[in-house]
Formats: sequence, C-alpha cells, structure tokens
Amino acid sequence: MIVMNIGVLALQGDFSEHIQTLRRLGVAASEVRLPRDLAGLDGLIIPGGESTTIGKLAVQFELMEPLREFGKTQAIWGTCAGAIFLSKDARRQQPLLGLMDIAVQRNAFGRQTESFEVDLPIPVFTREGNGHTRPFHAIFIRAPIIESVGEGVEVLARLENGAIVAARQGRWLATSFHPELTRDGRFHEYFMEMAKSVK
Repeated sequence: MIVMNIGVLALQGDFSEHIQTLRRLGVAASEVRLPRDLAGLDGLIIPGGESTTIGKLAVQFELMEPLREFGKTQAIWGTCAGAIFLSKDARRQQPLLGLMDIAVQRNAFGRQTESFEVDLPIPVFTREGNGHTRPFHAIFIRAPIIESVGEGVEVLARLENGAIVAARQGRWLATSFHPELTRDGRFHEYFMEMAKSVK
C-alpha cells in the first residue's frame, strides 16, 4: 500500500474542505503556506477562492518558483480559482504559475448569484475502470471556464453548451467547479491516482 501525503495550498479560499475530503478518504493531508511545506508531498491541490489574491499571497510568501518547481515533477490540481492560477493565460494581468497550457475566462457565468449545480458525465471515470458510471454533481460558484486548451491537454468534462469545465495535462488537473463541496470523492481519488503515477 502506497502511503500518500497531499498538500493543499492554504493561502486563501476553501482549503479546509479539500483537507476534510482527503482525510475522509484516508489520505494524509497538510496545509501549505511556505516553500518548506512542499517537502515530502506527493501532490498539491490549489483550492477555490479568489485567484488574484492567491497569486499575490504566493508572491508575498515567495512561493511562485517553489510551486513551479514542484509542478515539474509532482501532480497539481487547481479547482475554480486554483485552475486559473495553474493556467498559462487568464486573459488579464495577474500572478499565474503558467504550468498548464489552458486559457481561462474568470467569472464566466457572472456574479455569485449566478452560481449553479449540474450533473456532469465524466467519461474518464468509466474509462479508468473504476465502475462509476453515474454523473458527477458539480457545484459552480463564480466559476471560470476553460476557453481553450493546448496540445496534449485532455478535456475531461464539458457543459451541455460545449464549455470546457475540466481538463488534464499530464500531472496537472484543472476543474472549474468545486468537488470538495460534495460527498463524492471521485475527483480526489482520480487526483490521487495521478499523484501515484508520478511517484
């Protein structure tokens, strides 16, 4: 059995919900606030929140380069604001890790009052052989969409209108929605499998 330790960037946003989900799944989870907190981690989740604030705090705490170096060898998953921070292009000037070859449109659905929930088919869950065929109940809160993807980026989920809301590029994963706000741990399990594959 592989013992895993997944970190959650805890500068701002809903990091505690990710930690609770990981621990519920039996995974060691720790908060990351400083470069030294990345040592020994098998993967890192960048949570939802406010992407500009997360970026500014990462600069302030001298985390930008350590996070980029971590992402060269380890798995990183960005949810909502975290997906923006992970991307190469947010269509505006703000600190970005620039790792994942996606362009993201912030607040694509409008204000918080325009938040919504929808059941999404996630074909990769079935393809991975875990037997899950039910849709994933996705919660969108001031959510971005992935406007475009570069070469080597796999689209994992789309809305009915075709908007991309989940994608993977090698060891990097981006979701526009908040899996940590549900009791469905499949995306966290999927990310843990990604992290294992680069061990």
